[in-house]
Amino acid sequence: MWNAEEIASQLAVIDGKEAPDLIITNATYLHSVLKQWKTGTIWIKHGRILYTGERMPAMTEGAELIDATGKWIVPGYIEPHVHPFQLYNPETFAQFAAQHGTTTFLSDNLMLLMSIDQQQAFTLLDQLKQLPFSFYWWARMDSQTNLQNEAEVFAPEKVAEWLKRDDVLMGGELTGWPRLLKGDPVMTASLQKAKQLGKKVEGHFPGASERTLARMRLLGVNGDHESMTADEVETRLLQGYAVTLRESSIRPDLKPLLEGILEKGINVFDHLMMTTDGSPPLFHEDGVMDKCIRIALEVGVDPIDAYQMASYNIARYYDIDELHSVIAPGRFATLNFLSDIHEPNPTDVLSKGIWLKRDGQACIKFNKAEWSVFPDFAPDFDLTLEDLTATEPVGIDMLNDVITKPYETTVDLSAEQLEGNHDESFLALIDRDGKWRVNTIIKGFARSVQGLASSYSNTGDIILIGKDKNEMLRAFGHLKKLGGGIVLAENDGILCELPLSIGGSLSDQPIETLREQERVFKQELRDRGYEKGDAVYSLLFLQSTHLPYVRITQFGVSDVMRNKVLIPMTER
Repeated sequence: MWNAEEIASQLAVIDGKEAPDLIITNATYLHSVLKQWKTGTIWIKHGRILYTGERMPAMTEGAELIDATGKWIVPGYIEPHVHPFQLYNPETFAQFAAQHGTTTFLSDNLMLLMSIDQQQAFTLLDQLKQLPFSFYWWARMDSQTNLQNEAEVFAPEKVAEWLKRDDVLMGGELTGWPRLLKGDPVMTASLQKAKQLGKKVEGHFPGASERTLARMRLLGVNGDHESMTADEVETRLLQGYAVTLRESSIRPDLKPLLEGILEKGINVFDHLMMTTDGSPPLFHEDGVMDKCIRIALEVGVDPIDAYQMASYNIARYYDIDELHSVIAPGRFATLNFLSDIHEPNPTDVLSKGIWLKRDGQACIKFNKAEWSVFPDFAPDFDLTLEDLTATEPVGIDMLNDVITKPYETTVDLSAEQLEGNHDESFLALIDRDGKWRVNTIIKGFARSVQGLASSYSNTGDIILIGKDKNEMLRAFGHLKKLGGGIVLAENDGILCELPLSIGGSLSDQPIETLREQERVFKQELRDRGYEKGDAVYSLLFLQSTHLPYVRITQFGVSDVMRNKVLIPMTER
């Protein structure tokens, strides 16, 4: 992390021959190992903590002096399970999150795998390393859908190249774990490679039995973030798992989980982590990991435990505490300054020795990543009414935001428009390159959406939903002109748009701008009968075969539990 010249300079500060870059005096700071609040002085040079204690450096000329009287200093927060492609991109999410004290990220690589080649992805990762944040990554082993080129994208040798990187800390998350239980040789090879390289492996086991958890642990899985009750937390701990507690837009479980843990009296807070699990921009209106810490404090978790579940516990588990989450020599100077121990949103944020927030205001913006490597969303084909017409009466019934089941519809599939105040709509999945289509009916999405087109999907293919096929075509036409995103069409016009200019999947706008666009889109959907919790996840998970019971995929409408295609895709 530091070259020989920088280390020599840092040593010279200790020897009294040079001045630090920054001296923090009267510091009350959390020592993560001792689990105590300590007081003293902190010296920083080249973004690294050199000394914590009572002394002042022998040389101070030219150093920035900060009097931290009245502040509480904690390590920068870590988000250990972020999907940094939920409309936003990793760079804009990090800039926003840093204003709330979250400056280190363990990020999903799925969007990169699905959109660009490996060398382009690695170049992006290297560019993000230049930012004053700390980006780490997962190496996915499955696509969480039925992907036509899955064998190519997730070939063990390609997964291995990801796992060999020092900024990739984890394999997974294993949404396709049933394949592993059945002895799938491809996934088994990738998991074994992760273990050989000393990487953690994260599971995805909602509702898993004790037997399943034991079997997956024997196969090499280390952690899971799918606990929905305190009993499930305890079961996972008993089976030897690292447990991450979740507070997300579709699973806001953190408060009842922590209350249950406190009620059960199990003193396990040194072994728990927290995550927001890649929620969309609106969910983060009140923060990122500071949001989780605030919930923990409000239910009565000891403050030190609350802060450590969002910092030191994560760093220790992923073996990065040599650089992160201990305010002691040798670590990154990544610190959050709090006005009150019970207010985790910092007044000041220092990350790798660079001020990102001072006195409540953002200091600096960064633009290092070259997102143009994502191919433009520019379909060179048009659609017709026939492309939106289903022929089989099997439909998809949305039970909640993300769980769906098959049902038999009685609507006229050949009609151009569905009449009446009911919650059934046409649904089509169109290949991004126009080579195939899948057509069905969706129930429970909305009551009066005339036309919706989205290039934001699990695979980058195009989702069309609506009561009126002509408005669906209108929405698709505008989506092409927009260069990707989400479009609502109605009454011969465009109702609203949410542009996603990076490959049709990601926004290049600041989180604050994107959040307002998302707010408008969701309100328009609610006004037209969308009654679920998070429409962004509803669109994303329509294809996700790690959830029951039926999904629309590149192969057709698929029964997940029976591994059977109910309606095959149609070549165009």
